[in-house]
Amino acid sequence: MKALALLIALLFWTSSFAGEAKTVRLLTIGNSFSANATRHLGDLAKAGGHTLIHQPLVIGGSSFQVHAEKAQKHEADAKDKAGLYTSGRGLKENLVLDKWDYVTIQQASIKSHDFATYQPYAGILRDYITKHAPQAKLLIHQTWAYRKDDPRFTKPSDKPGEPKTQEEMYGGLTAAYDKIAAELGGKVIPVGDALFMADTDATWGYQNDITFDPKTAKQPALPNQTHSLHVGWRWAKSKDGKNTTLGMDGHHANTAGEYLGACVWYEVLFGESAVGNTYVPKGMEAAYAQFLQETAHKAVQKRLK
Repeated sequence: MKALALLIALLFWTSSFAGEAKTVRLLTIGNSFSANATRHLGDLAKAGGHTLIHQPLVIGGSSFQVHAEKAQKHEADAKDKAGLYTSGRGLKENLVLDKWDYVTIQQASIKSHDFATYQPYAGILRDYITKHAPQAKLLIHQTWAYRKDDPRFTKPSDKPGEPKTQEEMYGGLTAAYDKIAAELGGKVIPVGDALFMADTDATWGYQNDITFDPKTAKQPALPNQTHSLHVGWRWAKSKDGKNTTLGMDGHHANTAGEYLGACVWYEVLFGESAVGNTYVPKGMEAAYAQFLQETAHKAVQKRLK
């Protein structure tokens, strides 16, 4: 009997520690950045004992304006292909497709620092979501700054207001996302905060490899990109498949950046810490995964203060 009592107590303690299993229904309205940030979300949810039902609406490079105008085109003519997503449904049909718990929106990263590009389109989307999915909570996905050696910063534009450093871009997009969240009454998913915290960490932050010269590099040479959260330098075949060229993608997240972003989403959606979650992408060092989990937790907790 004592053994049975101990077993029951252990099971109770374990379930209390793990938290109650949840099912979250999520609709994301975004682009490649929303795809990046949610790529590992389902695996984190499963490892945490939860269920994620996710419908992504992805248009590469799309802004608030693109999605808002697509909804308006569908309203004007339900048969107009310009108002449909690849699923063959318009935004309205996607909003009523399920009883979504959360619907997310975001700005295109290239425009993220410029609040003048947010409205009236973000407001149009908020109103449309409220009308067709009134039960859903609106979340604002804060996108992230580009890698410090992205061409946007190494060859800065003379355009007024254009960020010239990673820090300037982060500061601009943070102010813009905070402002739109306040105007719309939505909560921020602080992925941009988390990536900037990790990128500037004294121990784990990415450092440029100043010994690498892309102009003279020969395949398969690449710079040291340890702890990069972005795709960075890579060799890839041309569209015709005949040549292999060296390219730089300082915009999109790599596996580490995607995992960090997903940990942030996990905490916001499921209301529990990602620290200690047993899901870690294949090949990722355990200590680094722990750092990313802890960074995500710090970013979310900072927003709660």
